[in-house]
Formats: sequence, structure tokens, C-alpha cells
Amino acid sequence: MPHPTPLLLGLELSGTGAHPASWRRADSRAEDLFDARYWVDALRAAEDAGIDLAFLPDSGTLQSAGALGRLDAVAVAARAAAATRRIGLIPQASVTHSEPFHLSKAIASLDFAATGRAGWEVSVAAGEASLYGRKPEQDDRSRWQEADDAVEVVARLWDSWEDDAEIRDAATGRFIDRERLHYIDFAGEHFAVKGPSITPRPPQGQPPVAVRAADPHSTRVAVRRADLIRIAAPDLETAAATRAELRSAIAAAGRDPNRVRVLLDIDIHLADTADTAALEVAQLEDWIATPAPATVFHIGTAAGLRDILRRIETDCAADGVVLRPLALAAALPHLQALTPTLRERLGLPRPASRYAHA
Repeated sequence: MPHPTPLLLGLELSGTGAHPASWRRADSRAEDLFDARYWVDALRAAEDAGIDLAFLPDSGTLQSAGALGRLDAVAVAARAAAATRRIGLIPQASVTHSEPFHLSKAIASLDFAATGRAGWEVSVAAGEASLYGRKPEQDDRSRWQEADDAVEVVARLWDSWEDDAEIRDAATGRFIDRERLHYIDFAGEHFAVKGPSITPRPPQGQPPVAVRAADPHSTRVAVRRADLIRIAAPDLETAAATRAELRSAIAAAGRDPNRVRVLLDIDIHLADTADTAALEVAQLEDWIATPAPATVFHIGTAAGLRDILRRIETDCAADGVVLRPLALAAALPHLQALTPTLRERLGLPRPASRYAHA
């Protein structure tokens, strides 16, 4: 049974592309990577193409190969907020070496800047303890237990101001009604946070939280906390089975699975023809050889990718996708062809011409 609504279309903007050699392409604009115009141009192009969600990866460590160095994902999203109007902005921010109080404030501020279009992709940081020097290295179990607490703290802080806490009563000189601000009094294994926040409740109330379900620890947090769950799967059948398992786990956790969207990562490289796409990927691999993709991938045309998206929608393999271009500049001109038509958005099939030959 197909989805009642079209697939969510997400795009991951990872520097010049997910392939570490993408910066060597003539069209990469690698010289602009640390210029705000690069990110604004890419996000505007994605928005114009009808992409729903922009995911902005981040990390405290340098990439192992390719173009090295990163800008802060939340800061990039904040800069792009004023230059875009519709696309959702979902920066990745790690909880391992950041305080949840600061994260709640940063994402709430982004939601104000983007007029209700912000999200947060939760991540944990492995191998970064020496960069910060504030605590020893943790194992995966401990990192994700801490993340679980952090997401709870952030959500409580977002709620610590009631929607009508700002009264702006000039006659009495009261800007806020302090009785509508609340202590969260969270005490857990990793955090003890009294609150309240110093930032009013975000426009969305609770900006959507995304988590990659990549192992048992992250999956547990995703099931308990996420509005968007990212998955990787080698084929659509596995993706459908993973989605079904996640929906069952979400229901068992006391949440409504229809309020959680499962998004399948798809690695892509798009060109005018399948042969051109294959040749361009071969050139990338010539420069730096990489392992085979760990998820569904498509090297070819936008029309071929649309066929895959239709199959995902028809087979309920996912509620949406996150496209991960190997070379971002190569993908952007082709994304327009992926946007559903109005009939498709209404769930209506494209009718055959009454005059066409049988």
C-alpha cells in the first residue's frame, strides 16, 4: 500500500560531496568552502528544487581524506536561514562534549532565525576527548546513554517557557510572567540541570529531532526520542524490514509510529546519462578509492533516481530519503527533476491520453 503523502526529500550537504575526492572536480567550488556564499547558494538551489530537508553534517575531527576543515553546522544553518524560505535546516550537533543547555539555546535560536524551520540531528563524538580535555574517552554505550539524557534535557528546556510567557506589559514594567517559566529540575547520570532556559519557547515548540539508527545504542535513542530516524540499508527490501522493525519498537516504547518518519540514506551521483555518471565516479575513484557504499546507491540520471523513489514510496521502504551526493555540484542541477508534480502530491496517477494507441 503506497504512502498517503509523497516521500520526504532530504539532502545531505557534506562539503563538496560525500566522496573525499569531490573537491578535485572543476565544478566543486572547493575554494569557496569557507565562504558563506557557497552554503547559501547550495541551500537555495536545494530549496528551489523542492528539497524538504537539508542535513548539515558536523564533527570535531578533521576528515581522513579530501578537503579538510569544517565550519560549524549550526552557524552555517543560521546564516542560511535568512537566505531561504521553505527548506528545513537540520544541523548535526554532538552532545558528547557540549552542554545540553547550550544546545537547546542554539537550536531554539536557529528556529527563531528560520521562522520555524530548524531541526537537530543528534550525534555522539568518538575519539575527540583529547581535543576538548574535559573528560575521558567513553565507549559507545556510555556516549548514547549520555545522548539520551541530553535530548531529554533539551526538550524540557524548550518547554520551560510557556508559549505566552512574554507579556510585555509596559504599564507594570514586566516583560515576562515569571510564573510561566519553569524549572526543569533534571537529575540524571550525566547531567543535573535546573533550568529554565534563557531563550523563549521555539516557534515549533519542539524542533524535530533526528537520529541515525546505526547500532543498538543509537537505535534505542532513536526509538525513544527521534522524530526523524535515518537508516542505511543495502537494498529496498532490507530498508522496508528495518522500517517495520523500527515502527514496532516505537509503538512498544509507547509512542505513535505514525508521528515518526524513517528516512533512507541513498548515495547518488547524477549526470545527463548513465554512462557519463559512471565515468565521473570512476574518475573520483581513480583519485581516491573508497569502500563500496553501505546503503542503497544510484549512479545515473535523475529519471533513474525517480524510479527508485517511486519504488520506495510504493513498497513503503521508507517515509523519505536523504540523498548523499558524491559530488554536490554535479547533483544540484538535476534535483529539480525529482520534485513530485501536483497530481503526485494529491495521490493521483498520471492519466494516459485517451487518444494514445493501445
